[in-house]
Amino acid sequence: MNNKGITRRDAIKTTAAATAGIVAGPRLAFAVGQSATLRVGVIGCGGRGTGATANCVESSDGVEIVAMGDLFADRLASSRQRLAEQLGDAFKVTGDTAFTGFDAFEGVLATNVDMVILATPPAFRPQHLRAAIDAGKNVFMEKPVAVDPMGIRSVIESADMAKEKGLAIVSGTQRRHQAPYLEAMKRIHDGAIGDWTGAQVFWNQGGLWNRERQPGWTDMEWQARNWLYFTWLSGDHIVEQHIHNIDVANWAMHGHPIRAVGVGGRQVRVEPEFGHIFDHFAIEFEYENGARVLSMCRQIQGTANHVGEHIVGTRGTSDPASWIRGPQAWEWGDAEYVNPYVQEHTDLIASIRAGEPLNEGRRVAESTLTAIMGREAAYTGQEIVWDELLNAEMSIVPDEFHFGPMPVPAVAVPGITTLDRDM
Repeated sequence: MNNKGITRRDAIKTTAAATAGIVAGPRLAFAVGQSATLRVGVIGCGGRGTGATANCVESSDGVEIVAMGDLFADRLASSRQRLAEQLGDAFKVTGDTAFTGFDAFEGVLATNVDMVILATPPAFRPQHLRAAIDAGKNVFMEKPVAVDPMGIRSVIESADMAKEKGLAIVSGTQRRHQAPYLEAMKRIHDGAIGDWTGAQVFWNQGGLWNRERQPGWTDMEWQARNWLYFTWLSGDHIVEQHIHNIDVANWAMHGHPIRAVGVGGRQVRVEPEFGHIFDHFAIEFEYENGARVLSMCRQIQGTANHVGEHIVGTRGTSDPASWIRGPQAWEWGDAEYVNPYVQEHTDLIASIRAGEPLNEGRRVAESTLTAIMGREAAYTGQEIVWDELLNAEMSIVPDEFHFGPMPVPAVAVPGITTLDRDM
C-alpha cells in the first residue's frame, strides 16, 4: 500500500500534472459504434463500487472490467474475488491492473480504460473526477459528489471541462433513470398538478453498519473504514443518503433552493464509534418562486422507515415514485421497469456509443450543495443562502491524505459552529 500524502487543495487544481503521460481527450474512435468493447476501471471497491460494477456489466453488451483501485488491499481483494465469480469473462483485472493506496486512482487512469466508476467516499470525488476528465475518461460517479463548497466548485468546473471534451458524466442519482419517476415528472412539468407550491421529502430509517476499530489502525484508517460517521468523508447522512430525495425536489422545482433554515442533532448515536455526525435533521428549503420544501432525515436504530417524496401543486399532488392525484390522475401500477441501478449505466453507455454523451455533473453538484446547505443550516443554526454557500471558502477535507493521526472534529453546535470553519 502506498501511504504517501496527497495534498487536496493542490490536487484539485493541478491534477493534470499528477496524471502526466496519460492520454488526454476522449477516445473518439470508441464513440462511433455499438460493437466496440468498453473498457471500464473501478476506483473505490467497497459495497457500492462492487455493486455499481456488476450493474455496469449487466447494463450493456461489450463491457469489460479491466482495472480496479482502492485505498485498502483487503477491500480490493474481496471485491476482485466477488466480481470474478459474478462476471465471468467480462472480468479481466490482473495483478498489473489492480492498485492500492491514496494514489490508486492514478494507476487505474493510466491503464487503457475508456470509462471509470468513481465510488470512493465522497471526500475524494472532486479530485478523482478532475483526474478522470483530465485523462479523457468517461465517468460514472456515485453520489454525493463533494462534502464542501470547495469540492462543489471543482466538480462544476470538471463537468464544464467534460462538456468541452465530449466526455460523459452520469451520477448515481438513479431516480433520474427510473421509469415511474420519469413519467411522473414529465406529467408534473406538463402541468398535471398545476403550479407547484412545495414538497416534502424524507429518508427516515434505522441505524447503519459500523466497523470496530482494530489494533494497528491509525486514526485515518479507522475513519476511512467508518467513513459514514465523519462529515469530512461522507458529508453527514443528509448529504450522503438524503441527497436522493433532495434531488427529486430540485428536479420537480426545475432548480435549486435559494436559502435554507433547519434543525438537527445527535441524540441517540452519541458513542465515539459513531464519529461526530448528527442522527437527525429537519430542514426547510425556500425556492425562487417562494415555494417551500420540508426535508427530513433520520438514522436511529429501532425507528420506523419512511423514505420518499410528496410534491404539492395548485391542482393536485404526487408521489413521483408511483402516482398523481387530481384532475389528471395517473398511477404507474404494476407496470414493469428496468432496475434503475442498471438503467443509469445503460443510458450512460448508450450516450457514449452514440457520440452524444450525457453530462449530469452540474446537476448533481447542485443537488449535493442543496444537501450541504441543509446540513450547514442545522450545524450553525443560521439561515444559509445559496450564493454565499457556493462561494464560501469553507473546506472540511484535510489538505493531505496519509495514514497517521487524525483528530475527530467536535460535534457541531448551533450558534457556535460557523460556516467559515476549516479542517
